[in-house]
Amino acid sequence: MKRVFAAVAAALLSASGGAALPSQTVDQALIDGDSMPPKLSAFGLFRGNDPKTPAAGIGYTLRAPLFSDYTDKHRFISIPAGQKALVAADGTIAFPVGTVLVKSFGWNDVNGGRPVETRLLIRRASGWTALPYIWDADGKDATLSLGGRRVPVSFKSPDGEAHSIRYAVPNKNQCKECHSLGGEIVPIGPKARNFILDPAASDKLRSLYFENPAMLKPTMPQWDDPKAGSVATRARAYLDVNCAHCHNPAGSASNSGLFLRWTDDPTGVNYGIGKRPTAAGRGSGGMDFAIAPGDPDHSFLIYRLESTDPGIAMPEVGRSTVHREGAALLRQWIAEMPKASH
Repeated sequence: MKRVFAAVAAALLSASGGAALPSQTVDQALIDGDSMPPKLSAFGLFRGNDPKTPAAGIGYTLRAPLFSDYTDKHRFISIPAGQKALVAADGTIAFPVGTVLVKSFGWNDVNGGRPVETRLLIRRASGWTALPYIWDADGKDATLSLGGRRVPVSFKSPDGEAHSIRYAVPNKNQCKECHSLGGEIVPIGPKARNFILDPAASDKLRSLYFENPAMLKPTMPQWDDPKAGSVATRARAYLDVNCAHCHNPAGSASNSGLFLRWTDDPTGVNYGIGKRPTAAGRGSGGMDFAIAPGDPDHSFLIYRLESTDPGIAMPEVGRSTVHREGAALLRQWIAEMPKASH
């Protein structure tokens, strides 16, 4: 996390002579319009089209990030000059028209750290637009891929295990599926409870981009840090980030009746505890409950998290590997639940 911030902060400060001000190299008219340029460079978001050197904006990361095949992610926000984001009392962040949330995916030890893809979430007058770009083989530019693509890649996970996968860049409809809330596209990660602005940024710089940056209070624990919270609270944070963008009353999985938001009280059937599958199928693995207290081996929530079968795996989009560390945390959480009395 610190390495990502350091790289972004250094690039921004160098580009602006000590203050990461909105840059004239960014094509704001193109951002505000409704076109979808075939090349990422058209937006002018990067200096020299280097994906690790933003032309303007401020870096950020998330306390509990979404798992995406162990990729290292570089994130920053570009907000038009004279505009600011506003943090609402409920913790949501209102970004002005012309904002671009930029996220590049790659592995620091693969291809010299060059990203595989960069995703843009653009706030236009008509709403948010998601555009996926895949970096060309020479690393000089990235090409719009509305249909998505499978990219062969080999890497090692933090435990040293070697993986060779066909990394899935989502198509535009898949972007919409995950980012849908009440039928509208919205950001997933940037919420006050989970959002961390570059800690190297000055208060003046934070205030340049946010009307009330003091409201950005990341209260969710870091899921993989035992010192950050109990097993139960860290498990809830993991489920909120990896599952709740679909599993909420207004999400694309609302008909499942399984809601995994951080703000929900983690008790009862709607949180999966003692919840039977809504439809017969391979997804339940023949198990009776999403979460069987005290019995992770017979909880189909774990079964689906530990599968890579397209007809079983959850989340459905965004991974081709099993997140062993995340699954282990959820296993521990379920194992520590008191078994239901009969």
